[in-house]
Amino acid sequence: RNLWAKHKGKVAQAQRGTMVVLSAAVTNKSGRILLSRQFMEMKRIRIEGLLAGFSKLVGKGKQQHTLIETNEVRYVYQPLEELYVVIITNPQSNIMEDLDTLRLLSKLIPQYCEGATEKDVREKAFELIFAFDEVVTNGFKEYVSLQQVKTYTTMDSHEERIQNIITHSKINEAKDQARSKAKAIEMKKRERKLAGELGGGDMSGMGGFGSNDVEPMPSMQTRVTPEY
Repeated sequence: RNLWAKHKGKVAQAQRGTMVVLSAAVTNKSGRILLSRQFMEMKRIRIEGLLAGFSKLVGKGKQQHTLIETNEVRYVYQPLEELYVVIITNPQSNIMEDLDTLRLLSKLIPQYCEGATEKDVREKAFELIFAFDEVVTNGFKEYVSLQQVKTYTTMDSHEERIQNIITHSKINEAKDQARSKAKAIEMKKRERKLAGELGGGDMSGMGGFGSNDVEPMPSMQTRVTPEY
């Protein structure tokens, strides 16, 4: 669907070399991780350690965009009411592109969540992760707008709903076929049983006489006379 954007992203990757986004996350002000998406292969303990380091380093500044650099990584973050939206990049990344990526990721939260609380983010965590994937691929920012991200994720949801409908339709069709086969088997059993009853034994209906047409024969008693 967004092949052209993906193509441009790959071209940009070749130009930017090692300048990558390692991870994007949403945390609360206490440092609790609400969601985290890794764009490069990293062990869970590694990303948890980096985010724990961020929570210790972050100050209480009220700047709209803030960054913290260490020897290993750069944290670029934005306060959002009760939360922090943070991306972790390597120190060689382009700070202007990092800020642009952060702005777009931050705009996704009010687009997908009713508010900017822990509860809101947890309820929409999967939707947000899918949206983050439209913004960053293999560590590189895609050339997409907020509207394009919404369109792409909506298309994915629509395709998923269609697939669910098709799956349920196939299941119902299989159930109908099973019921039809069961009915056919039952009918054959009844037919065989009826055929067996007709050919098996009651002869009263043969020869044109019914059981009611035959007059009963009178009963005869034989008297035995004793011999002397």
